Amino acid sequence: MLRAGIVGLPNVGKSTLFNAVVANAKAHAANFPFCTIEPNVGVVAVPDPRLQVLTDLSGSAETIPARVEFVDIAGLVKGASQGEGLGNQFLANIREVDAIVHVVRCFENDDIIHVSGSVDPVRDIEVINLELALADLAQLERRLDRVRKQARADKEAQAELVILERLLPVLNEGKPARLVALDEESEAIIKPLGLLTRKPVIYAANVSEDDLASGNPWVDQVRAVAAAEKAEVVVISAQVEAELIDLSEDERQDFLEALGVTEGGLVTLIRATYELLGLRTYFTTGPKETRAWTIKAGMLAPQAAGVIHSDFERGFIRAETVAYQDLVATGSMTAAKEKGLVRSEGKDYVVQEGDVMLFRFNV
Repeated sequence: MLRAGIVGLPNVGKSTLFNAVVANAKAHAANFPFCTIEPNVGVVAVPDPRLQVLTDLSGSAETIPARVEFVDIAGLVKGASQGEGLGNQFLANIREVDAIVHVVRCFENDDIIHVSGSVDPVRDIEVINLELALADLAQLERRLDRVRKQARADKEAQAELVILERLLPVLNEGKPARLVALDEESEAIIKPLGLLTRKPVIYAANVSEDDLASGNPWVDQVRAVAAAEKAEVVVISAQVEAELIDLSEDERQDFLEALGVTEGGLVTLIRATYELLGLRTYFTTGPKETRAWTIKAGMLAPQAAGVIHSDFERGFIRAETVAYQDLVATGSMTAAKEKGLVRSEGKDYVVQEGDVMLFRFNV
């Protein structure tokens, strides 16, 4: 399952946010550093209104959404790359996730201690980014020592050396390695390094209830940092999200409207995390179930079938495919077929976002 790690300095609202994300999570949110020691894990559904439409259309007995796993990781402090605080454990946990949700404190509250004594999102971001960059730098330098020796007589090592030397000055400046544009081949070469700062990032600007709709100057600072890094920003109030958990759907909507927003920040965060990972959704639907399946952008039909079961990929014959909009517009698969909107796609078909598919295969 795809994993997103929730990171940040101590007391920025990580565990409160995590609890709200998974609703029934057991993370212990408290007002002291290192409240989270072992990473808490929760699986959440990716919000997608198309699922209910297809469920109603097919009369499905069950609806199964796509899911993302969120990991609440212990708070990091300055010096983590040298083992300060829970640094080594923190960094090891981040290496295991696919994307990072970096929670940044953008609210003032005298009752919640800030580890640095004041609210300054740019400083906080720099602390974590620097620690991650230093950890990557140490790893890169160790790798460089070996590759430089191998490069004297090894063409593959020479190719890797070129890439590593492009990354080195960026990390030396304390900047994330994701700022360096690499092609797919180069990306594959450095993938075994598991560079922390190569992972895609969403900054979650955690604000007070009053600032949820309009933001504040601290949020503007986070957006400026994110723009320079080509990262995403989601404005969220962890405390508001925690309050929403016990409300009915109608009460939630009334509460959010009173705050001047149309949807909860968590919905935006989950969707943004899903999109950040370069994922696409296709659907299967019928009387038994309607289900969203997660694939990487650019996957071919047999690979998409393999997400359901490896036998589907090995024995793939064809995929009966209709666009979601066409199926909904016609009202049924039968009507879509009569209008010629259901296509028979072969092994070279690139699955599109929102395709509704039925796979034919040999066992």
